[in-house]
Amino acid sequence: MHIVITGAGCGIGRKMTHQALARGWQVTATVRHAGTAPDGAEELVADMRDPDGLAQFCAGLQDVDVLVNNAGIIGPARQATLDMDFAGFAETLAVNTLAPLAMAQAVLPHMRAGGRILTISSQMAWMGYAKSDRIAYRTSKAAVNKVMQGLATDLRPRGIAVILIDPGWVRTDMGGPDADEDPAAVAAGILDIAAQDGLAKTGRFLRWTGEERDF
Repeated sequence: MHIVITGAGCGIGRKMTHQALARGWQVTATVRHAGTAPDGAEELVADMRDPDGLAQFCAGLQDVDVLVNNAGIIGPARQATLDMDFAGFAETLAVNTLAPLAMAQAVLPHMRAGGRILTISSQMAWMGYAKSDRIAYRTSKAAVNKVMQGLATDLRPRGIAVILIDPGWVRTDMGGPDADEDPAAVAAGILDIAAQDGLAKTGRFLRWTGEERDF
């Protein structure tokens, strides 16, 4: 199986890459800086802030079975509704919302029926929260949920599944040392979902353990 994992230089993406290689899968790993992908993966240096350039980066891919849109940023230091770094907000949307769609469009020419597109979202996207902290990040993840829900509708006739994943609060550089979830366990759970026939769950928002959750 050929899996493409974005944001493979650190965090969950790096754990997923190591574990996918251990499962014997072919892995293409996107990173921002050359030489930072795990050994054994095909490295693809790509800037997620440049959606128009991602199609060129992905042009040489062959027969992709799974795309995991994992790359993401937490956003600017100032991201309150009453004090917003708007340039930082725009960058957050570019990386967390636009890039996953751009990657999906770039990979689709290389994906056949039965393919899966998984996008890492967040519990902070849940519309039931009225919290306003990290609002640029929250907004970007809520927006990517809607984008991927629409993509799932459009790709169902082609037999390609689109699934959103809530990884929980993970102990990574972004999540911090006090977070609840072990990154290795989360990575394994995401790969387990990636390995399954996804059409039965296309358009849904799943926890990394596989249970469906509310948008």
